[in-house]
Formats: sequence, C-alpha cells, structure tokens
Amino acid sequence: MKIAFFSAQPYDITFFNKENKSFGFELEYFDTGLEEQTVNLITEGTDTVCVFVNDKVDAEVIKKLAKKNVKYIALRCAGFNNVDLEEAHKHNIKVCRVPAYSPEAVAEHTLALLFTLNRKIHKAYNRVREQNYSLNGLLGTNIYKKTVGIIGTGNIGAVFCRMMKALGTEVLAYDIYENEELKNEGIKYVSLEDIYAKSDIISLHCPLTPDTLHLINETTIAKMKDGVFLINTSRGKLIESHAAIQALRAKKIGALAIDVYEQEEKVFFRDLSETILEDERLQLLTSFPNVIVTAHQAFFTDEALSQISYITLDNLKQLSTKGAIEGRVAEL
Repeated sequence: MKIAFFSAQPYDITFFNKENKSFGFELEYFDTGLEEQTVNLITEGTDTVCVFVNDKVDAEVIKKLAKKNVKYIALRCAGFNNVDLEEAHKHNIKVCRVPAYSPEAVAEHTLALLFTLNRKIHKAYNRVREQNYSLNGLLGTNIYKKTVGIIGTGNIGAVFCRMMKALGTEVLAYDIYENEELKNEGIKYVSLEDIYAKSDIISLHCPLTPDTLHLINETTIAKMKDGVFLINTSRGKLIESHAAIQALRAKKIGALAIDVYEQEEKVFFRDLSETILEDERLQLLTSFPNVIVTAHQAFFTDEALSQISYITLDNLKQLSTKGAIEGRVAEL
C-alpha cells in the first residue's frame, strides 16, 4: 500500500516511519495541506491519503481523489468534520479515523491551561525572568469547590470529568449520550442551560457538527456567570471568536484558554514569527492578559503520537485485508 501524507510535520515523519517498520507500507510525505490545488501532488499508485484536522477534503477534492484511484482516506485524528463523507461514499472511498489516542493527553493539557490561567503561571514565569518578584496582579482563586461544566463526555471529556472530580469540584456534564459510569462516580448530567447558568468554569470536549457550530456565541455567553472561565481544547469553530472578544471586553468572560481557533488552518502548525499576523481577531485575542492560546498542542505527547501512528496504519491494514474495521470508520 502506498500512502500520501498531507500537512506532514517532522514529528509525523518520525513517528510514522517508526511504526511503519511493523507494516511495511510505502510512505510519501508532503508538508502542504490537502486541498483542490494540491491533489496533483499525489503520485501514481497511491492507494491512500492520510490527512489531519485542517486538510480540506470536500466534494471537489474527493472527486479528484477518485480519478486518481485513491481507495482510502485515513484521518490521523478523531474528528472528521473536514471530510465530505457522502461524496466519499459515492465514490466507494472508505474513511477511517483514530477515535481514541490517549485521551489523557488532551485532558491533561486542558487542566494545564486551567491552572495556568487561574494562577497566572505564564505571567509569573516572565516576571521572575526579569527579576520581578512582586505578587501584585497574580491573585488567583481556589479551584476546590468550584462548579465545572463539561460539554461533551466522550473519551477526553470523561477523563477531564474525573480530574475535576478529584480536585473537589462539583462537576456538571452535558452530552447527548450520557455515560452511566460517570453518573455512578458522582458526575451530574444537566441541560446546556444549567451548564451555562451554574458553571464557574466551562470546558468544551464535543465534536464539531452542524448542531455545535458556534455553540458558544453572544446568546449563550449572555446566559453564563459573570467572570466565567472558558476552555476549548476540542474544535475551534465551537466558539464564535467575535462574541468571545466582546465578552472579554465586557468582563463577562473572566478568562479564556483555547488550544483551537476557528480560523486556525491559516495560522497553526506554521512558524510565522518573521511575518505580520493578518488575522486581526487572533492578534487581538493574544493581546488580552487573561487569554492563553496554544497552537493545537493538546494532543502532542509521545504516547499520543505513537498511538495515532500505530492506529492509523493498523486501520489501513485491516481495511485492505478485511474490508472493514470496527469502531474506526467515519460514517454518515
């Protein structure tokens, strides 16, 4: 099997080459993203394209993939909102994904963002480096006994629920599919309205779907507590960034941490340190003292990358030999 990787970073090459020793596939890497203009990079005999979160696999791209006799689209991530599954089905192209690849990695990063925001670790770090040992402006609050609202209790959300419970918080959760194990552990499922109204901290762990697009917007933010902490390590378009900026200015949102951003495909995974950032909203967000932005880093651990690489290649092995694979095929 010949696999063309798009949006390939140096670490992708390292981990996939390592795991491929057990599979023996032919791997070809492109650092550019997959879109209509880059399909022609795919060379003859390529069976599979392997893509990441910001690759554009819409109907037009899939039609071109079909003409090149591509049989599989392998997502090296959990979400598949960037793939036109209906068009893939029309052309008999199978789409697989990595539904779970160390949920602890993302949950731990979420916790790190929360602690950093609350205790202003980023500010303290910079101060001490400049020999400023003043505590003024570094006042935080106890997380203990706060109410934490968690939207989405899949693999990652469930881990984060347990982390927050262990810290002595009251955990409220919302998901269209309720987790009975979490209920037995004292996690209380409530409506979204209750999440907004009662939570001191809200963390997003749900997929991006038509129903969750801009889930956090001017209307829903207005229902939240004044000074709410908001964290997003899921998908950027869950938050309407203009509404978040207005709420930060009005101090409705007390602090914001995002590892994802709705226009991140133009910025993230690139070194833009020598350029002028053209995204004015992102530039404004990073200027707020109570906002932390990381560049889609939450998944980025040794363990997670190893699992992503192995599961992606194993998906393709099973699809090519058995024609099916349980739980890892992206479906309509």
